[in-house]
Amino acid sequence: MRKITWILIVSLLTLGGCAGYRIGNQGLYPTHIKTIYVPTFESASFRRHLGERLTEAVIKEIQLKTDYVVVNTPDADSVLTGQIVNEGKQVVAENRYDDPRQVELKMLVQVQWIDRRGQPLRPDGAVPLPPPAVAVTGTADMAAEMGQSIATSQQETIQRVAEQIVGMMEAPW
Repeated sequence: MRKITWILIVSLLTLGGCAGYRIGNQGLYPTHIKTIYVPTFESASFRRHLGERLTEAVIKEIQLKTDYVVVNTPDADSVLTGQIVNEGKQVVAENRYDDPRQVELKMLVQVQWIDRRGQPLRPDGAVPLPPPAVAVTGTADMAAEMGQSIATSQQETIQRVAEQIVGMMEAPW
């Protein structure tokens, strides 16, 4: 009987130490946030609909990787805003006739994630930039000979930026 009591006490103490652990993606993101509002990202680019495409990609990433509910009202638990500051392409390689063989597309986005009180939610030290705005960049290569186009490479860049933005939302360890 005494042995069973000791086993029970040791088991409870051992399991009690694990009470703060969370399993799956629930351990990656702040738990006090349940809803998030993502207004359409602004864009300083002359290319049409980049802000809308990036907003759509970010919302899909949030729904895929987090437990947050994306809502259409600014009175959510948190608000994620962003602006495409710079977007362009650069020739990486040319053929002997100066035709571009490989082009690199770049996108720079400033992102701000705040709670209902206006306080930044981004974990300190995750990105070495001053709060409240964080710069996120994404690049993708385009090689026309390989059947790629500017549109597909641009979408790849948007997807990479969206993944980085949602990754930025992770809580510190």
